[in-house]
Formats: sequence, structure tokens, C-alpha cells
Amino acid sequence: VQLQASGGGLVQAGGSLRLSCAASGRTFSSLNMGWFRQAPGKEREFVAFISWSGGATYYADSVKGRFTISRDNAENTVYLQMNSLKPEDTAVYYCAAALTIRVFRTTSSYDYWGQGTEVTVSS
Repeated sequence: VQLQASGGGLVQAGGSLRLSCAASGRTFSSLNMGWFRQAPGKEREFVAFISWSGGATYYADSVKGRFTISRDNAENTVYLQMNSLKPEDTAVYYCAAALTIRVFRTTSSYDYWGQGTEVTVSS
């Protein structure tokens, strides 16, 4: 599975961005998908998860109510809509895929990773 994340950029606090992650190499509809982020000097942390069917979504408390994860299985793409962005959202954002999911918040649960897309939120 190859994952290609895009959509990052520089935005002012309070603004919005939509990240995309395009998958190839395997039937996308069978993949559970997650978004993680890593700020400079910090560990990679969980942001959001969506199950293979789209029927289950989970969010980190820090983004709940501001970020929305969704997927389009016809387009082999998962999205992360980020609204009301804050400077503390600044990080490199990674998408990840899991064939079977155990603990969706942990990086070790995912089998494949994209290259990351950088998000910078200015105050």
C-alpha cells in the first residue's frame, strides 16, 4: 500500500485546511485509516481514525469538534478537514493504514504510512 498525503500549508489561527491521503496498491475499502501528527521535538501523536466502512470515527480530545475525518472509497482517499486551527496544531501530519486494527491510537497498530504533509498555523 502506498499512501500520499497532501494539502498542508501555512494558515492563520482560526483558519481551515483540508488534508488528503490517496491510497494505492490494495483495495482501499478494506483499510482502516488514521491521521497522526508530529510537532518538532515531540512524539508522533494520534489525531483521528476512521474504520474501513466509515462507520466508526474517533478523535483526539485536542481536536474533537474542530477536525473531521472522512473517506471516499470510490476515490481511494481519506480526508482530514481541519477548522478553527490553532498554533498548537502546527506539525507534520501523517496518514496511516491498518489491515486490522487493535488500538487505533497507537502508531504500532498501523501497517503503512504516508510521507507526511506540513501544517503551520501562525498566531
